[in-house]
Amino acid sequence: MSGSPASYRDVFAATEFRWLWLAHLLSVIGDQLARVALTLLVFDRTESAGLAALTYALTYLPDLVGGAALAGLADRFPRRNVMVVADLARAALVGVMAVPGVPLAAQVCLLAVVQLLTAPFSAARQAALPDILHGDRLALGLGVFSMTYQAALVVGFGSGAALVAGLGAPTALLVNAATFVVSALLIARGLGPHRPVAPAREAGDPAPPGQWATVRAGWRVVARDPRLLTLLAIACCSGFYVVPEGLAVPYAAELDAGQAAAGWLLVANPVGTVIGMLVLGRLRPERRLALMGPLAVASSLVLIPTGWLPGLAVSVLLWTVSGACSAHDMVVQATYVESVPAHRRGQAVGLAIAALRAAQGLAIVAAGVLAQLLSPSTIILVAAVLGTLAAAAAWHRWSRLAPPRALPPPQGEADNLLG
Repeated sequence: MSGSPASYRDVFAATEFRWLWLAHLLSVIGDQLARVALTLLVFDRTESAGLAALTYALTYLPDLVGGAALAGLADRFPRRNVMVVADLARAALVGVMAVPGVPLAAQVCLLAVVQLLTAPFSAARQAALPDILHGDRLALGLGVFSMTYQAALVVGFGSGAALVAGLGAPTALLVNAATFVVSALLIARGLGPHRPVAPAREAGDPAPPGQWATVRAGWRVVARDPRLLTLLAIACCSGFYVVPEGLAVPYAAELDAGQAAAGWLLVANPVGTVIGMLVLGRLRPERRLALMGPLAVASSLVLIPTGWLPGLAVSVLLWTVSGACSAHDMVVQATYVESVPAHRRGQAVGLAIAALRAAQGLAIVAAGVLAQLLSPSTIILVAAVLGTLAAAAAWHRWSRLAPPRALPPPQGEADNLLG
């Protein structure tokens, strides 16, 4: 990751990346519509805010299972094929959800399966990216995907409900199904197969491993490499600085700032993340890597003053700065993916997806439970302090394992971790 920084023009100069990004953009837009549509549909039929929130949560929770158990498909089959099949399967399932008369319970179950299939798709995409973008372009490419998602969140918060109200929930679901179909066509048209290539087997070696053996092998790669574990720990510190998003509504009420304030608080982090990634993208690669640890600490540290209820304007500023600091995740992702042997990337990425969802999900659930006993500002303060300490410990560990200018290990060295 040394040398002059790549530019976003360099990233989009890669033809395969442009096709993959366009497919991602369509899917993200469709997903946001579907999430809002089904959440509003559940609330309309049940008039239960709790069930509506649970439905929205179900769009994230299956990543725990999918990331751990299904991501290995990206290491067994051509990664383009995994993405295309996952997209077409999700299109069919969402299409069924849009059929009038489908019971609400069935729609929710179908939603969980749709999200379950997101894990192998995401793992295949992340595993294929190092073959498309090399060197510093990989970090920027991962940042582009993250910025696209964050921008969709901002737009989704502001216009998703209005669009669904105008289109109707069934139509919004059909739009989502169509985006999956178009995404599959774009990927099939624009990408090469990107087959996971394992080291050559000697005569008499056993046949290629099955799915469970692939899962275990991917887990071993991560478990036996302290650098990968440390990078995963830095990434999972996001569980602490996502707590404010889960408490934005009650925190706005604690500020006595009105319902509109919650919207400003919710968009602060995504906006900050986009700004942070644009700034990091202009730095030299080694400088980005050196800033990874300090920014991980700052992501939680800047939230500490929130515990003293500094007012809406200052709170929005602090949450935006936290989001900007969280842009270090693009560096974490690139270093992590580059450090994994090519034929184990899919499962290693899946394990990271599962770990992140667990960290963020458990943190938000714990914050929700504690909100029955403590004020939102106190919970955010505690999360910020714990996040600062955890990130500082992970940064210290990383600085001992890999100096700031260190490169990811050569693929041959990483392959030896399989034992």
